[in-house]
Amino acid sequence: MTARADNSSTGEDVVRARPAACQRADGGSQATGLPQAVDCMAIALIPQVRASLQRLQDRTNLSQTDITNRAITLYEFVEAQLSAGRELLIRDEDTGEIQRVLIA
Repeated sequence: MTARADNSSTGEDVVRARPAACQRADGGSQATGLPQAVDCMAIALIPQVRASLQRLQDRTNLSQTDITNRAITLYEFVEAQLSAGRELLIRDEDTGEIQRVLIA
């Protein structure tokens, strides 16, 4: 991973990191062995979300990248459905109980 330090608007040191897998020797951003359309980004996770990501990895054996791609795809689908006036419902298969899911 490569990184450089800056100062934030508050004067604190900020490290901006870019995973080595996303950098080529010529300065491009193609990751070796991945499709040309790959976009790499570094994101900051709050501790609660980091713990959730770890639990998902433990349960599913998926990579952080796979989980992130699925999460974004799912969120885009759900947001599109909600924007179209639909509701998101969860039904308990055992009891038949239905709950409406609200995303704020």
